[in-house]
Amino acid sequence: MGDGTETGDAAPSVTFETKVWEGDYRVVLTEERLSAALDRNCFEFARRVVHVNNVDNRRAVERRARSVVAAGLVDDVVFVEDHAASALDHFGLTVTDLGRGYVYSISELVSIYLATTDHVLHFAGDTILSQEYNWLPDALDLLRRRPDVAVVNLSWTSDITAVEAESEDRDGDFLLGYGFSDQMYLVRTSDFSAQIYGESHPASDRYPDYGGELFEKRVDSWMRNHSRLRATWTDGYYAHENIRAPGLKNRLRGSWFMPGGGR
Repeated sequence: MGDGTETGDAAPSVTFETKVWEGDYRVVLTEERLSAALDRNCFEFARRVVHVNNVDNRRAVERRARSVVAAGLVDDVVFVEDHAASALDHFGLTVTDLGRGYVYSISELVSIYLATTDHVLHFAGDTILSQEYNWLPDALDLLRRRPDVAVVNLSWTSDITAVEAESEDRDGDFLLGYGFSDQMYLVRTSDFSAQIYGESHPASDRYPDYGGELFEKRVDSWMRNHSRLRATWTDGYYAHENIRAPGLKNRLRGSWFMPGGGR
């Protein structure tokens, strides 16, 4: 497993990763959807990975996964349950620590644990860029220049005034402030593969109570405690929709999205 560091003048490597569960894999794990999710970033990724969590029929998902790998769309489809214990041990966490947040957190933790590139670009399965944007070169340059910036994302809305209201400063095309959402994020692997998930902050209590001590709440606390900023690119936005298999009901084991994304 790489340490996420960059060497020499080589361009930083980036893993594109997304996740699926029982409610959305039939939509997300398709050539059409994955092609759009990848192509709209206008970037040559070093790795492209789909993480699978909480599905009823693993064999059916494996058949679908083989087709998108064979088509060359992704390099690997990872079943989260195969690596969950190792990831928790790496981060010094237990299932009890995460509590209700486990189902909302384990896929992200596994993806970071397994990352071998300098950066990880994460999209929740129900999140996709609204159109093509050539945003990543500027975002990677910002992360190179600004060690105080921990995460870069696009706006979660086409109304940029909503982002400005949550920001305190600007760096070129990026608004800077606090906050974190697991809907979309670009991060340094070296930052997020460290044991940063044991902190709390009063402002992080704004996340929905039913999510417990979930991944994005823990990241938000770490960022606030250490003055690490979020940078939001102002020239584009991502779309977030609730994808759910027809007739599927909420369940405690579920990995459904959190309304509002806990921004």
